[in-house]
Amino acid sequence: MNKMKFPITRQIHYLIAAIILGYYSNPVWAAENKIQPTDFLELAAVMLKDGHNDRALLALQSVDLENKKTDLARFYTLQGLAYLGLNDLEAAKDSLQQAIKNGQKDQAIYIYLAQIHFGLKDYQRTIDAIGKAGEQANKDATLISLKAESYWHLKQTEAAINALNDGQRIFPADFRFLKRKVFYFVELGLYQEAVRLGRQYLQRSKAAAADYIALGNALRLSKEYQEALSILEIARLQFPHDEMVAKLLAHTYLDQGKLNSAAFILEQAALQNPSLQAEAAEIYRRAGRFHKALTLNESISDQKVKLKQRLSILLALKQYERAANMESGLYRNGLLEDQDVRYALAYALFSSRRFSEANKHLDHLTSAELFRKGTELRRLMEVCKSEPWQCT
Repeated sequence: MNKMKFPITRQIHYLIAAIILGYYSNPVWAAENKIQPTDFLELAAVMLKDGHNDRALLALQSVDLENKKTDLARFYTLQGLAYLGLNDLEAAKDSLQQAIKNGQKDQAIYIYLAQIHFGLKDYQRTIDAIGKAGEQANKDATLISLKAESYWHLKQTEAAINALNDGQRIFPADFRFLKRKVFYFVELGLYQEAVRLGRQYLQRSKAAAADYIALGNALRLSKEYQEALSILEIARLQFPHDEMVAKLLAHTYLDQGKLNSAAFILEQAALQNPSLQAEAAEIYRRAGRFHKALTLNESISDQKVKLKQRLSILLALKQYERAANMESGLYRNGLLEDQDVRYALAYALFSSRRFSEANKHLDHLTSAELFRKGTELRRLMEVCKSEPWQCT
């Protein structure tokens, strides 16, 4: 009868490898059974290929480094890559440098070293390693990007931009180089060129909302508000439901003192996210549009935020009786623990000529500034009692 042959599945392959590693990692057993060093290197390579970096290191521990037949260049290369896979950058760097000292000629090793040096923030060695990678460096967009960023960190701005230009030339469909150049120009204060290239990037790359936000915010932080607004207004048209676009646009208007524009944008955004109503109402309050602020305040779900804001709006409207009548609600929500709120309530009670109630709240003030204000309020209450005509 013919014997059936079954293919070895990947799971069985892993099981066999694990069993082999279990025995082979015992140096005594390996010596007794005359296991050759190359077997451990092959085993480590298999483990590394399958992503088992810790097991690869375990296999490499059994390699006899004193044996003249051991391929030290390969040993240190495998060890460096295993450490790199475990994100131990210092150990990876040392191992790969040892591989080079022991005759590793494959230029790909410099690609790994460049990534390691960059991760260690050793930017000059990153550039040196990329240079030693030869032609392979120009075939890897990530390496060109690392070179540009390394030059930038070293404040060699012209070299950084030249590297980005090389990246654009070699990889015309990869827009990371154009994007990075935009932000470099922003940092250099070349805003007109940054906006020009930024528009080019946003049009050509089918940019997401996050790209508009990043560019708009960079311009805003540089206080180039008009340029930021021009980018963010386009984003608002293209991504009308994106909350971050709306918030950043509103805050850019706010930076310019355009309170009504900022409040209106947040009010519209609050239709999608009601939590923004409190911020919109607050900006309307600051803009002096108290009735509009009070209307929005009605719909705020967070009671603490709602009551605290409502108290300030009613005081601004000089509706002191309504403000004073909020006392029980403020107490229930624990807001009277906030001394600013307690003073505001005391002021509303004073303005409603409920002096004894106001005094009770003033007794709780301990901060220096509010205590001073409370003392002045008490003085005014005494004036009102003795000369009522002055408090009408």
